[in-house]
Order: sequence, then structure tokens, then C-alpha cells
Amino acid sequence: MSADNIKVLKERVFDKSKWMQLPRDVVIGHDVLAQIPPVCDDLKLGRSALLISGRNTMDRAGTTVRDLLSPSCKVTTLISEEISIPLIKKAEKVAAGVDFVIGVGGGRVIDTAKIVSYNTDHQFISVPTAASHDGIASARASVPTDEGAVSLEAHPPIAIVADTGIIASAPHRLLAAGCADVISNYTAILDWELAHRVKGEPMSEYAIALSKMTAEILVNNAHLIKPHQEQSAWFVTKALVSSGVAMSIAGSSRPASGGEHKFSHALDRLAPGKALHGESCGIGTIISMYLHGGDWRGIRASLRTIGAPVTPADVGIDDAIAVEALVMAKTIRPERFTIFDMGITQESAEMLIRMLYKD
Repeated sequence: MSADNIKVLKERVFDKSKWMQLPRDVVIGHDVLAQIPPVCDDLKLGRSALLISGRNTMDRAGTTVRDLLSPSCKVTTLISEEISIPLIKKAEKVAAGVDFVIGVGGGRVIDTAKIVSYNTDHQFISVPTAASHDGIASARASVPTDEGAVSLEAHPPIAIVADTGIIASAPHRLLAAGCADVISNYTAILDWELAHRVKGEPMSEYAIALSKMTAEILVNNAHLIKPHQEQSAWFVTKALVSSGVAMSIAGSSRPASGGEHKFSHALDRLAPGKALHGESCGIGTIISMYLHGGDWRGIRASLRTIGAPVTPADVGIDDAIAVEALVMAKTIRPERFTIFDMGITQESAEMLIRMLYKD
């Protein structure tokens, strides 16, 4: 064999590699908090833990988790009322002396535990008390700053223990927001495919397929999403976990975050505290689907059936603010190309917001 032929063979060697981190144990169902000690034993996480929870969620679930672990594990508790850099730094100092971290609470508590565990190189267990967004299983975390929310790299939980009874007892607004966050996968993958065609951005067919299937499950079962029903909590929690897995497969948040998320972050900067993350993503999804030429009315109908808002007025935001957020969206994560980056003007933004109210 000639030297030239050997060179060609070497050039043809497949050299791709990918490192995916996925949850190892996922327990979803009625009264499953009791499974936490066996999960910790199965994963050999150690004999000391930092338990991060909110004041209300500590009463609802955190105390139970602490009591279940206490016979075999030293548990240090930290109450997190809000996610902030000072609180994260405080938690990191505590985490330095334990074996693993547990987050028991809503999105902010889970994100705090996620960042702390990532920065201190610890594993963490996600114990959601509400199904309000896909952060319960993803490798990204959102931290508010003076300039708006910042998405930080983290790692997914090594285990997720989601008690559907606890999740179903949370305000329905949270569950509806979680549904809207998952349904936004529809337009996130359309934006990803657009970026692939226009910018040559690599994409994962596997992650796209899983993300789309997850959104379809909720749209097709929108009539089953009812307030304070465990079956509803079951559907939504499984979908949120699947969405997080799709992001892990992709190695980014692309399968679940497109222009609708850029709109959501812009809206949060302009009208902080008005809409939940999933709520504003749902509104952004209707707009994005319209721009993509898809069934935006079908998306809107599903969100209404679930009980999620579909207009700025539904969350107490002036239409003028929503228009400004649409124009601003292209400045949020400019490296992430979406259909919102293709020239939304003040005039077209006003038309898009009016469209939301059409029958």
C-alpha cells in the first residue's frame, strides 16, 4: 500500500466524540419521597448532604426529605428565598464540607442547588415541588442580575425524585407554566433547523425528535391537564424531564430554547416579576409559530385549554411593553440565531402583538 493510500485512510478515520450527562435515577409518582434514601444508596452519594429549600417548600417537602435521610446521613439545611450570587457563594461554602447536594423546591431552589453542585463539583438530586419549567432536569440554570436573567452552565441532576401528589397540590398556574415551557419546544426546534439552513449550525436529529415528541404529548393531552390532578402532574413532569434529556443529548439548550425564550428574557427585563418564565415563553411560541407559518392558532388553543396565558394582558403586561420586548429579542443571546433575528421592526412587532388577540 502506497504512502498516499495510507494518508487517505488516516484522513477517513471517524474522530467525532460527545460527552452526554444524563440523570441516572428518575422516580416520578405518588408518595415517592420515601425512595430518596434508596436512591442515595444506589448512587453511593455519601453520608453527608446539603439540603437547599425555600421556606414554604421546606414545610411541604424539605422537612420530610431531611427526616428520611437523617438516620443514615448528616443533613445540613439552607433556606433559599431567592436565587442570587451572594446566596450561591454562601451555599458553596457550606457545600464544601458535604458529599452531595439536594434541591427541594421550585425552579429557583433547583437552579441554586444546580449551580452550587456544579461549582463545587458535587452531584445533586432534584426534588421538585412544582412543575413550572424544564430546569428540574436540565444542565442550565438561570440567575437574575441587574441586566436581566443570565443562563449559566451547570450539570443535570444525577437523580430526580418527583412526587406527583406534592406537585399537583401546587398552584395550577405553575403547572400551566411548565406545560407552556415544554410546548415552546415546537418553535425552538424550528429555530434550530432554521439556523442549520441559514448559518450552517450543527444540529442533532435525535434531540429534535425527542423535543418534538415531548411537546406533542402535552398538546395532544391538553384536555387532561387539570388543576390539582395527579395525572396532570404526571404528564407534565415526565414531559419536563424528557425536555431536559433532549438538551443533554444536544449538549445545549437548543432543543428547548429559541426565539420564544429570547422574547421571554426580554420581557423579564422590561416587566420583571409579571410573568412566569413558562408563561412568557408560551406567548412567544404563538408569535414564533406564526412567523414560521405553522399552526399558531392550534398552539394558542392548547395553551388556553391548559390554563396558560396567551396575551400580554393575561399576565398584566401592557401591549407596548410586549412590542418593545419583541424588538429587543434579537439582542438577547445574539449568537443564537432564530426567526426573531430576521428583522422585526416596531411596526411588525405591533402587528404581531395585535395578532395574539384575533379569533
